Amino acid sequence: MGAWPSLSNVIFALILATGVGYFSYNMRRLIALIKKGRPIGRVEDKKQRWRNVLYIALGQSKLVKRPVSGLMHVLVYLGFIIINIEVLEIVIDGLFGTHRIFQFIGPVYGVLIGLFEVLAVLVFIAVVVFWLRRNALKLKRFWSPEMKGWPKTDANLILYFEMVLMGLFLMMNAADLSFQQMNQGNWVSGSIYALIQNWPEAQLHIIERFCWWVHIIGILGFLNYLYFSKHLHILLAFPNVYFGRTNNPGQFENLDSVTEQVKLMMDPAADPYAAQPEGTVPEKFGASDVTDLTQVQLLNAMTCTECGRCTSECPANQTGKLLSPRKIMMDTRDRLMALPKEGDSKQLLDDYITREELWACTTCNACVEACPVSIDPVSIIMSMRQYLVMEQSAAPSELNVTMSNIENNAAPWPFNQQDRGNWINE
Repeated sequence: MGAWPSLSNVIFALILATGVGYFSYNMRRLIALIKKGRPIGRVEDKKQRWRNVLYIALGQSKLVKRPVSGLMHVLVYLGFIIINIEVLEIVIDGLFGTHRIFQFIGPVYGVLIGLFEVLAVLVFIAVVVFWLRRNALKLKRFWSPEMKGWPKTDANLILYFEMVLMGLFLMMNAADLSFQQMNQGNWVSGSIYALIQNWPEAQLHIIERFCWWVHIIGILGFLNYLYFSKHLHILLAFPNVYFGRTNNPGQFENLDSVTEQVKLMMDPAADPYAAQPEGTVPEKFGASDVTDLTQVQLLNAMTCTECGRCTSECPANQTGKLLSPRKIMMDTRDRLMALPKEGDSKQLLDDYITREELWACTTCNACVEACPVSIDPVSIIMSMRQYLVMEQSAAPSELNVTMSNIENNAAPWPFNQQDRGNWINE
């Protein structure tokens, strides 16, 4: 096949520039949204963080703790990444009018494409199994109240996307006469070609060109769909794991605003009632809206895969409480995405996340341990609890009694310190 007409090259270049340009625009929007959170300051434990990226994000180590879904996800992940190496060849061919420009490397090219074809079949099968688990078997974690509407549609659209892209790749190879005549690498497409080899050559060429164009447009479309989808984790999992917690999961972070107040109380020379500089806004304790959260917490929300592993491990959720850690992350993301809208007087607390949800959390960190990409719903819950207690004095009555006992008796029980050892006499 000769060089393509220059018009095809121009059309391809425009499509490619549009796809990459819109993707870049959306990534800038995403970064701007995450930067609405509070800065995180200096990052420690960099070696451990890179190890986490290697084992958790790249190695998928936490996913395979559930072997069936985990191994299938690893297969889809590897297959999709490796198969899309072929996109480089498509881009070069599209820009310069060549056809399978890497074909000159001979047998090595055949082995690579052959492996790609086998992976495409395995990815297709895995995606069908995922669809059946979600829609036919109706696994409980995919049918929670927060998974109705767009989240359910989004999950299925991604599966359809992947099935179509794998099918187009195989059909493109099957209808490519020059590739089939090379008889190297057509490990799967050769069987499809056997069914259509008697079709007119012009018809096969049209099929090959159609699949080629739809395949590359589909990949660019998928790339730009990520910003609006839960599959944004394909890109964000790596930075999210890097910035994930490296210390004890049960250790809560100190609030700088609280630390400053304690320092004032402990400094005899300090005047806690001294007038603040004019225009100074006192720092808020905790979080009532997404702009009060840290940039890492907002990155967590945007990275959420909606897999539901956190909720399925949550003891509060299992005992019928309203809390779903997945919903906490989804609500935080939805609120963050809604920020640019003018005239929006809503906030994360009460309008998206209820107080009942926040106080249902036992802070056991089971959700953090279960998350395959190191998301920390507990940190957001605790930030919002801090706001309720320290800004609104709106703790549940049981907690208020406990805090009063600690203040008065130095213990959570309603006994005077001097009577604490009386039980020994009995």
